[in-house]
Amino acid sequence: MAKDKPLTGKSSIGTWLAHPVGGQLLREMLAQGGQDASALAPVRLFALQRLVALSQGRLTQETVDDLVRRANGGQVPDEPEDDSPASGTDPWTERVVEGRFAGTTTIVTGAGSGIGRATASRILREGGRVVAADVSAERLAQLAAELPGAALVTVTADITDPSGVAAIVAAADGRVDGLANVAGIMDDMTPLHEVSDAVWERVFAVNVDGTFRLTRAVLPLMLAAGRGSIVNVASEAALRGSAAGLAYTASKHAVIGMTRSSAFLYAPSGIRVNAVAPGPVATNIQATFASELAAERIQAAMTLLPPVAEAAQLAASITFLLSDDGTNVTGAILPSDGGWSAQ
Repeated sequence: MAKDKPLTGKSSIGTWLAHPVGGQLLREMLAQGGQDASALAPVRLFALQRLVALSQGRLTQETVDDLVRRANGGQVPDEPEDDSPASGTDPWTERVVEGRFAGTTTIVTGAGSGIGRATASRILREGGRVVAADVSAERLAQLAAELPGAALVTVTADITDPSGVAAIVAAADGRVDGLANVAGIMDDMTPLHEVSDAVWERVFAVNVDGTFRLTRAVLPLMLAAGRGSIVNVASEAALRGSAAGLAYTASKHAVIGMTRSSAFLYAPSGIRVNAVAPGPVATNIQATFASELAAERIQAAMTLLPPVAEAAQLAASITFLLSDDGTNVTGAILPSDGGWSAQ
């Protein structure tokens, strides 16, 4: 029973809300900010501790520690070493498969944060060599500091720049077993008649042109080796028209087109090409509405938005397709979206 289990920072939001004491404490805290428990619905599977980082300072570590203390009658229980999921309200736990990527080299773009960082980290911890590319040297340095001794090569590069693409491929040193095209940017949620040339061109430069040019540069190495796995990160916006503005939606539909065409053409060469279509994910990519029309239409369509996923959950989907576990899977568009695409 939730009420019998001590609450910790690792307990999920759902577990906290179901607890007679913890739930009341969370509801009181939300009420002080003019909100109710529905505000936490998208993150109900997250550990409470996770909100410290996600809230960007609005929920402090001191507040979490105080909530834990008050929920347990003034005592601070020991944090369990393993919060394995026991019910639908418990946090998801990553399961690292030792040696799954041993002897391989994988390029991961957007590796400095969010899904790209989680994907690079997962591959490294599973024994692979990673060429991690990002526009931010600072974020790449943070990734390297988290995994000292890992087979990590960092490349500060912009995939919209041909010289950046060349630098990424050169860092692979002649071998690329896997390519995770994660780097991407959001648009400003504008419909067709309001999209500016600047927004359209920038979104396509990163989401489509950059992915195209890097994949084109990597494929000769895979063709020479007679094997390879490519995973493109699409989006829920690649599956529907109600998840983003025109530029982002069109760009992610283009990613699906690249994925399916390449999967068909390179299948006889031993190269698998798949895509993952994420739903809402806790990353540093944020959407802003520059259009009243889009805000009215899209926000109404998001009333049944599924829970926000952790970046590591998307990394689990991506690494499955990248690895040999994804054997016989090519041309697939995997919705990793909490069921959003089933609506």
